[in-house]
Amino acid sequence: MEDRLALRIQVFRDSGQAPPQVMRFVEEELGALAAEGHTVTEDTAGMLTSHLVMALTRLLNGEPIEQFLTDEEVAAELAGHPDAVERARTVSLRAERELGATLPDSEINFLAMHLALLHKNAVRRDVS
Repeated sequence: MEDRLALRIQVFRDSGQAPPQVMRFVEEELGALAAEGHTVTEDTAGMLTSHLVMALTRLLNGEPIEQFLTDEEVAAELAGHPDAVERARTVSLRAERELGATLPDSEINFLAMHLALLHKNAVRRDVS
């Protein structure tokens, strides 16, 4: 894992902001994305990492997660990235099964947006 992304994860871990099982879950997801050929760095996956850590931590702590309506622009963007939506749903199902954390649809959409961006960065890298 790239040093700057590893540092982000270490800060979460050392600060106690997230439980160990959340950190393990997120690291496994990042590893799976890297194994699939995505470039998983601070620049490409830093926000994805933080978002997933914080959302899962809030859920495990019983804190509410605001539901946001997906506006037309986000819906249109997600329609162009069905693989990212499917991957976000898969992550959500695994989080529910392994952590007991059920991500609401709005969080799945945010996760899908992060994953779509990660995919877009991979495509740009392949074209370059």
